[in-house]
Amino acid sequence: MAATNTSSAAIIDTVVESRADVAPRLRTLLLTDLCNSTELVEKLGDTRSAELFQAHDRLVLELQQRWRARLIDRSDGLLLLFERAIDGLGFALDYTRGLRELGKEQNATLQSRAGLHVGEVLTWQNSSEAVNLGAKPLEVEGLAKPMAARLMALARPGQILVSAVAEPLAHRAARELGPRGEQLLWKSWGRWRFKGVPGAQEIFEVGEAGVAPLRVPRNGPKAWRDIPLWRRPAALVAEAAVLAGIATGVWFATRPQPAIAFAERDWVVVGDLRNVTGDARLDDALEQAFRISLEQSRYVNVLSDLKARDTLGRMQRPANTTLDRAIASEIALRDGARAVILPTVAEVGGHLRVSAEVIDPHTQTTVYAAYADGKGASSALASVDDVTEELRQKLGEALASVQKDSKPLPQVSTANLDALKAYALGQDAYGKDRFSEALQLYQQATTLDPKFALAWIGQARTLNAMVRTSEAMAPLHRAQQLRDRLPPREAMYLDGWSAELEAPDQALAKWELLAKMYPDFGPGPQNVAIQMLYRNRYADALAYLRMGTDTEDEDALFYDMQGRALLGLENYTQAAGMFERALQEKGSDSLRRRADVFAAQRKFAEAETLLAKAQVDNVYPWIDRISVAADKGDWANAFRNLEAARKVAGTIEGDPIRLRAFAVTEASLLLASGKKVEAGKLASGTARQSLRALEHDTLADLPDELDLALSATLVALRAGDGQIATEALVALDSRPHLRDLDYIAEMKAVVRAWQSIDAGRGDEAIALLKPFADGSARYQTHQALMQAYLLAGNRVSAAVQAKWLQQRRGLAYIEQGCGQCRQTLNVIDSNQVNRFSAKQ
Repeated sequence: MAATNTSSAAIIDTVVESRADVAPRLRTLLLTDLCNSTELVEKLGDTRSAELFQAHDRLVLELQQRWRARLIDRSDGLLLLFERAIDGLGFALDYTRGLRELGKEQNATLQSRAGLHVGEVLTWQNSSEAVNLGAKPLEVEGLAKPMAARLMALARPGQILVSAVAEPLAHRAARELGPRGEQLLWKSWGRWRFKGVPGAQEIFEVGEAGVAPLRVPRNGPKAWRDIPLWRRPAALVAEAAVLAGIATGVWFATRPQPAIAFAERDWVVVGDLRNVTGDARLDDALEQAFRISLEQSRYVNVLSDLKARDTLGRMQRPANTTLDRAIASEIALRDGARAVILPTVAEVGGHLRVSAEVIDPHTQTTVYAAYADGKGASSALASVDDVTEELRQKLGEALASVQKDSKPLPQVSTANLDALKAYALGQDAYGKDRFSEALQLYQQATTLDPKFALAWIGQARTLNAMVRTSEAMAPLHRAQQLRDRLPPREAMYLDGWSAELEAPDQALAKWELLAKMYPDFGPGPQNVAIQMLYRNRYADALAYLRMGTDTEDEDALFYDMQGRALLGLENYTQAAGMFERALQEKGSDSLRRRADVFAAQRKFAEAETLLAKAQVDNVYPWIDRISVAADKGDWANAFRNLEAARKVAGTIEGDPIRLRAFAVTEASLLLASGKKVEAGKLASGTARQSLRALEHDTLADLPDELDLALSATLVALRAGDGQIATEALVALDSRPHLRDLDYIAEMKAVVRAWQSIDAGRGDEAIALLKPFADGSARYQTHQALMQAYLLAGNRVSAAVQAKWLQQRRGLAYIEQGCGQCRQTLNVIDSNQVNRFSAKQ
């Protein structure tokens, strides 16, 4: 007996010690309860019910693996722990559906109640002795556990209830569930009181059509609906007598506004403007004005019009569908927006009235409204300012914040309604990649109002997208002169473009500042990610892109950039998935990158099948066709693809850099096929062309041109022509603002290292390259390091570099810079590495 007491004390000590070491962690909890399980056993009998529960256990095990669940406890119900709310929701949905199927097999009704909550919990492992005595392996405690239990107890059979904490996390990620996630039904059941929990809690129901009960939960002893005092039965009779004597207008003036649970950085959908004035000028102009005015807020985020139209496509509706109360609410539910704003302009009593309603998308009821009256169309913009200021305050933004972050619309846009309409139409055309049309509309806007700074920015970015960078400088400079007429966010956006086109060495810092100040503004995180991809900082790029998941700008480019980052990190499965999603969003250029994933895994047939589907007049897939052929050692086909690519590139007006990039590719092919003399001549000639072009190119083109010159110099060095290297390095040193760019400095080090290798100074080359081998180095940096270690007689370190290169074939294909002029060289080198390793 004494031994037993000692053992029990030891177990208690172990548990107490483990409790002392844990810290609270944010986790998703799902509690379920199998409804009427006792009656079910009585109906089926012991044998059939045992078979049923065995099938049930297999279902739970399968769903645990599918949704990465940790089973904490079970009896008639389940307690599960998840890292993410969407995983808990996925489990609950599949469990509900699975129970229905099991019930059909047994000719019985099988349902569960479920409660999902996100909160801090304490977890600790029990000792083996405690587990042997009946304790659970893992203990979970914290307020989040009874919260989930209260939700589960409230739920009706077949109902999944979700807390206000878990709902936005699961709702925003619902698209990860695929087409089913887009069809989910979300319903708010208002605010409820939980026994032992201070404050009312809003709860939601989520489920699938035909499965979810969509019925208000029942009050219970531990949870009840939070009904205002004046709505309680005991008070209704007295209130009726009082209210009968109060005028309707007084009641409307004093009634409490319905609440909407709006939090900082939540999203709103702006519906289409309802214009009942008959003045067509107001249609697009005032809708754009509402957007510009609301977007000045750091509290309210406005879902982009492009994103709303993309969602219409997934709803299988035409892109020109009017975003009325019902349609805008459905878009808000699908995209996780908290509210809908419906603007209206009308003539009332001889005044022009601008009004707006804030709609709860779950119920489609109006929760707030505001209006402002003015005289004539010229008053419209000032009225928009007044209305949006009032709405922002009602949504929870402090008055001081509204006043600090806002400027009058005529000051930050234009007082000319026709100019504003042209700008709005230009924004629409730009979002649909109709750049020529967008440019004309932006130009019309600045013709009507030469001080319309936003329209000047539109011209600059459109010309840049059309590869007419030199022409973009004039509108850029005009926008810079009008910088004080921009909202704070757009002023920082202008700063980013100014650096991009005039000071490339400062571009990353400017975009990072914009992303930190306005993390929900898509261009901030996305432009940082583009800069990171260029620097091989793929993990950093992913971090900024995932910051952008809250921007609601998840389009083809968003998924494509994630795919590129994942391929650079050699995560082939996830990269392929992202490229597939980009293709679903009509990101046609992602087809070639999906082929790169196959090629990096040496699945050449699959890669070539995809590339055969690419447009033949698109120059970029030809780069991949060349590289895949070179990867296979099919030099004849590689050269044929190169000639076809040159014909396509020759039709691209104003893109001589692309033709020089193909010259670097050809020199790489000549070098690999044993024609070193021809390779050296072509590479050195190409390098000199790029060096001469540096005197004429715009600042925005200089980094690419310089990167190309250094890449051509590298191929020339490897082919035995070292004279050009001196010329290239002298030209680089004359441009310090470009010389100090991190990726240019790295390519300079690679060129200097090859000069040292040619001179037989391996240790010197190693010293030049090692500072750059920090996890984001260029493929050619590691290739040169391998050669330097071989020259220095350090075959062990050379083998380490060879192994690194073998494992980074995704990087070889996806690495950016100089129009991917090094892609073919990288791929060829990955096969040379294999031959080196075979000799070891």
